[in-house]
Amino acid sequence: MSTASIDAAQQCRAVARACRTATLATNMAGSPYASLVLAAFDLDATPLLLISQLAEHTKNLLADPRVSLLCDGTAGYAEPLTGPRATLLGRAVRTDEPRHRERFLARHPGAAMYADFKDFAFYTLAIERAHIVAGFGRIHWCEDYRLAGDMQALAEAEASIIAHMNSDHADAVALYASKLLGRDGEGWQLCGIDPEGADLIHPEGQLARLPFDKTVWDAEGARVELVRLVKRARQGS
Repeated sequence: MSTASIDAAQQCRAVARACRTATLATNMAGSPYASLVLAAFDLDATPLLLISQLAEHTKNLLADPRVSLLCDGTAGYAEPLTGPRATLLGRAVRTDEPRHRERFLARHPGAAMYADFKDFAFYTLAIERAHIVAGFGRIHWCEDYRLAGDMQALAEAEASIIAHMNSDHADAVALYASKLLGRDGEGWQLCGIDPEGADLIHPEGQLARLPFDKTVWDAEGARVELVRLVKRARQGS
C-alpha cells in the first residue's frame, strides 16, 4: 500500500466523519437520483444511514443496492471548489446492530422521534472505493477507505468514555470546542469516539469534529489523546 493511497484514505475518512449530512445517489430505473440524508459513521468510518422505505432513495436501493455518497467539506470556503469533498461508492446493507443505532442517534438525537417507526431502518454502506478531491490538483482514488485494525476494545469502552468526559470533564469538552475548533456557544458534549477522533454536539444540533494526532485503539489510548488535546487547548495553541 502506497503512502499516497494511505493519505487519500485518511483524507476521505476525515472529510466524511466531519459531515452531518451527505448526498445519497441511487439508481432510479437507470437514472441517477440524488437526495439529502443524515449521515453517521462507524468506528472504521463505514457510513450509517437511517432511512424510510417510503423514500424514493430507499425504494431505489432495495431494487439496486449500488449507491454513492457525496460528503461535502467545502462549507466556509470562499471558493468552494478549493475545499475538500469525498465520494464513497459501495452497496447499501440493512443492519440491526444495536451499536449502529446508538452511534447514529448519539449524532442525530432528533432522529429518535422516528427511528422506531415501522417504515424506518438503519443501513450501512459497504464502501468498495472512494474518491477524494482535496482541492485543485489534489485528486485521488483509493480502494482502502475503511480504517483497518482491531477496534473492539474501543467500541466496548466508547459509551463510558463519553459519559465520563461529559459528566466529569465538561470544562475540557468546552475547551475542545472553543479553543481547538473555534466553535461558539455553551453546552457542547462528546457524542462519539473512534480511533481517529471525537465528535462533539451542541444542544442546537451543530456537530464538530475533533481529530486526533495519533490513532487510538482502546480506552487508555483515547484517554492519553484527550488529555493531550486539553493541554493544547489550555496553552492556547
